[in-house]
Amino acid sequence: MKITEWTTLVDEGDYSSSPGFQRVTDDIATAVGEVVWPAGSDKFTIYPESGKKRGMGNGVVPIKRSFAEALQRRGWELERKAPRVESEEQKIIKGSRPGAFDGHLEFAENTPLPFAVEWETGNISSSHRAINRIGLGMRLGYLSGGILIVPSASLAKYLTDRIGNAPELLPYHPLWEAWNFQESGYLGIVTVEHDAESNEVSRIPKGKDGRAEL
Repeated sequence: MKITEWTTLVDEGDYSSSPGFQRVTDDIATAVGEVVWPAGSDKFTIYPESGKKRGMGNGVVPIKRSFAEALQRRGWELERKAPRVESEEQKIIKGSRPGAFDGHLEFAENTPLPFAVEWETGNISSSHRAINRIGLGMRLGYLSGGILIVPSASLAKYLTDRIGNAPELLPYHPLWEAWNFQESGYLGIVTVEHDAESNEVSRIPKGKDGRAEL
C-alpha cells in the first residue's frame, strides 16, 4: 500500500521538525508499505469491485490489522485506552470516556507526550470521532499529537460502502486547522491507496460487527 497525501492540520511549536515526529513519520510510512494483499505479496492489489451492494467489495479490518501489527513490531502499543483525567470537561460528561487508540507511541522519558494513530474502518461519523478523540487527548494533555489514516476516493469505492475517506473530510479541514492545543503539538490526516487492481486476486473478506465490516 502507498501514501498518496500527508495533510498537516495543526503543527504548533514546529512539532513536525522534532526527532519524535521523524520517528512517527518513519514508522507510519514503513507500516503502510507493509500492508499487502494477497498475503505474502510485495504490494497491495485490490479486487476492483464496488462495495455498495451486500456481499460485494472488500473488507477493511484485515487491512487495519496488518498496519497495526506492523506498528507493534516497531514498538507501538495497540488499543491503548485514554487515561482518566480529572478535569472540568470530564465532570461535565461524567461517565463518558473516549475509545482506545489504534496505535499509541510513548517516547523516551515521555518527551514529547505520546502520539496516537487511528486507521479508519467505519463511516464518516467514525472519522470525526477519531479526530475528536485525538484532539481531546491533546487538549487534556495526555497526547502531543495524532494522525488519522483514511482511504483515497479511488480505494474507498472498492471497500465497505460509505467508509470514511479523504474527500469527505475536506470541508472540515478549516475547522481543525483553527484548533489550538498547547505550545507544541501535531494533528494530521494521511491518505492511503492500493498499488494495483486485478480481478485475479481474491476479495478481502468481510464480516459483521454492527455497521463495521471485516
